[in-house]
Amino acid sequence: MTDANVLDETQVAWQVVGIEVAGSLTRPAGSGPFPAVITVAGSGPTDRNWNSPLIPGTNGSAALLAQALAGQGFVVLRYDKRASGPHAQENVLQHLAGKVSMEGHRQELEGGVRLLAARADVDAARIFILGNSEGCIHALNYQTQAPPVPAAGLVLTAAPARPIGEVARSQIAAQLAALPGGESLLAVYDKAMADFAADRPVTADESLPEAMRMLILGVTTPVNQPFSRELWTLDPLSVLKQVRLPILIVIGKKDIQTDWQSEGTLFAEAAAHQTNITVDFPANANHVLKYEPKPRAEIAPADVVAAYSADDTYLDEEALAMITGWLARQAT
Repeated sequence: MTDANVLDETQVAWQVVGIEVAGSLTRPAGSGPFPAVITVAGSGPTDRNWNSPLIPGTNGSAALLAQALAGQGFVVLRYDKRASGPHAQENVLQHLAGKVSMEGHRQELEGGVRLLAARADVDAARIFILGNSEGCIHALNYQTQAPPVPAAGLVLTAAPARPIGEVARSQIAAQLAALPGGESLLAVYDKAMADFAADRPVTADESLPEAMRMLILGVTTPVNQPFSRELWTLDPLSVLKQVRLPILIVIGKKDIQTDWQSEGTLFAEAAAHQTNITVDFPANANHVLKYEPKPRAEIAPADVVAAYSADDTYLDEEALAMITGWLARQAT
């Protein structure tokens, strides 16, 4: 193990369609060549550290993971997607409106992998991708697109097993079940999203709860296309079947966004047929691999999400041990 006090962090960047992708590279002392990990953030404006302007705090899990993994002898690269970080608004308004796509996300990740592979202190045959939530989909997509530098393995944390649209519908159905007229509201929602999937005009009906209307508008707005439609219907399990390299899937039992039972059961079934897949469920990890002390039944969604990047939160030790142990075995 490397002393955290001698870890080195430098700022790096690469270009994707004329837009700079900025990142942070954390490395252990020594000349290497070391195995490497590139982390891929979750949805929306989540940045390289897994912080978001929509959530208070700056104690993001990816920065903590970088320190922990570099301490175990890995070079770690984390980056701001072009629609996140300090230049997100400028990039979206001036360059990306209506052009965001799965392919663009793949190019961002490929640029980072290429940067790692070109470094003398990195072993290009031992580069791993660690994704969180939506980032897991980009990790899988990268590996299925004949990458110039294939990953040595994937770590998928808080990964959805079903299409994002299906996951969202199940969450919405559960919320509406407790409301008068919930079935009728769900039918209105289903009609809107069916129109979206079929590329027809979409109406966010005024009868729907405000949060649901905002979801429909956010997903269907032209500025987020074609990415939202691609992501909404993509089936992660179908992509997973195409990937034969070692894969670790980690879903915390305190994750209230990716349910370890519904999603985890599907992944466990896949693992029963694909020996390259390992699935683990740390008992107290939340969506961003932080330790959650409360029993699951007592977790209020608004409170736990607000604490994702809070100063007093820290990585769940069991989840971290699962990830570092698996990576160490694969990198040997």
